[in-house]
Amino acid sequence: MLNISLQHKMMMKLSPQQVQYLKMLQLPTLALEQKIKAELEMNPLLEEGYEEELEAQTEQDEPEKEEPVEETPPEKVEESHAEEDEKYSIEDYMNDDLHGYKAREPFDGEEKEELPIADSVSLSHRLLEQFSLLDLDDDEILIGQEIIGNVDEDGYLRRDLITIVQDVNLTNSTAITVEKAEQVLRKIQHMDPVGIGSRSLQECLLVQLELTPLEPGLKTLATRLLTEFYDDFTMRHFEELAKKLGITLDELKQVIEFIQHLNPKPGEGEFSAHENYIVPDFLVTKTETDFVISLNDRNIPPLRINKAYKDLMSKRKKNGVSTEAKDFIRQRFEAAKWFISSIHQRRETMLKVMRTIVEKQHEYFDTGEGLRPMIYKDIAEVISMDISTISRVVNSKYVQTDYGVFSLRHFFSDSISTTDGDEVSNKEVKKKLKVLIDAEDPLHPLSDHKLAEMLNTEGLNIARRTVAKYREAMLIPVARLRRKLT
Repeated sequence: MLNISLQHKMMMKLSPQQVQYLKMLQLPTLALEQKIKAELEMNPLLEEGYEEELEAQTEQDEPEKEEPVEETPPEKVEESHAEEDEKYSIEDYMNDDLHGYKAREPFDGEEKEELPIADSVSLSHRLLEQFSLLDLDDDEILIGQEIIGNVDEDGYLRRDLITIVQDVNLTNSTAITVEKAEQVLRKIQHMDPVGIGSRSLQECLLVQLELTPLEPGLKTLATRLLTEFYDDFTMRHFEELAKKLGITLDELKQVIEFIQHLNPKPGEGEFSAHENYIVPDFLVTKTETDFVISLNDRNIPPLRINKAYKDLMSKRKKNGVSTEAKDFIRQRFEAAKWFISSIHQRRETMLKVMRTIVEKQHEYFDTGEGLRPMIYKDIAEVISMDISTISRVVNSKYVQTDYGVFSLRHFFSDSISTTDGDEVSNKEVKKKLKVLIDAEDPLHPLSDHKLAEMLNTEGLNIARRTVAKYREAMLIPVARLRRKLT
């Protein structure tokens, strides 16, 4: 039996133009540059430059006519073709500058000069170069190349050596033994940087200790500590270590200081200048009376619609432009129009959000201190936008200030109440917590409970478990592991 029912649902559908705008809103500056380049290649109606430049160039290139003919104003042309072009009004759109986009600095179309970057060689390439100089047979070369290929960015061999041997034997129909692979790995670990390809921190330190020139007695103690009493060393049981090694705490301090000067990550630091560089999306500069807020969009060109295609849209069929061609141009025109509009909207929205952040965190931008608690909702309420829009603006964006470059997420944090009823940012609490830990007695580090008590005496209502959470977030170990021999 057929049943008919009526249901009411509330649904929100986004138009393709809204989806495009939201996607562009979350793009950082470099990603937006790539997006514009791709769109310029895909859409023939888009080109770089301002409309004023286009009109001036057109007047300059227009050939002289035998008899002067009065040019029909664009408004009249639109009226004469209103029936055929229907709702498409190019001139209306092209003459619009509601967002002040044309007020930006002119784009000269030339590539910006960049500072020269020194050529660099990857860690893997340097290791293979050294490895090729060793006196090895074919099997050793095969297994050595596979081992080097599995070394991670910290310089460690995380993959099991037995598995590597099995893969090499299966691929090359060889019969390499694990013992032979161990010998090759040992030779790799002795290359520069020393300890590369180690399978654990303990092995890495022992390899470096072996090749480091040191007084024999001190080297023997350090070797015993890392081989026989490694767990006590990592747990910082200093008194027990001194008893087991039969030395004083002062002698133990010398051994530990030497071990701490060894390199725990022999592969670290292999970054190029491009990989280690952040391009800020906003620039905030302090003046005598206010802040100057701008988008870092000097490499983003202004866009306009190609005049040649604009003229084709206004031609009648008798002039040789088919209906199919005009339909294609209209589709590309609509896409170009919405793309340019999305860039304008993105620019306007981002500046609104950044201005509000500066207003809310005025003290921080003024002095570099005093970060206030703030959440996305605080910004959304001021500029009358959805929280998801604020999230898209903040995501992967950076701002350059007089006190450094910060992620926009840096300015958002939860609050901690104080005894006088005020609220402070939890990031300010973390800063106070780090100051206390840095100033503690290294022989008797402060426990989380003691740290909580000290913060409470400063007027902060904070529990021990909250202190532990903040300490772990800052990658600071517990008190027992912070203990040092002075």
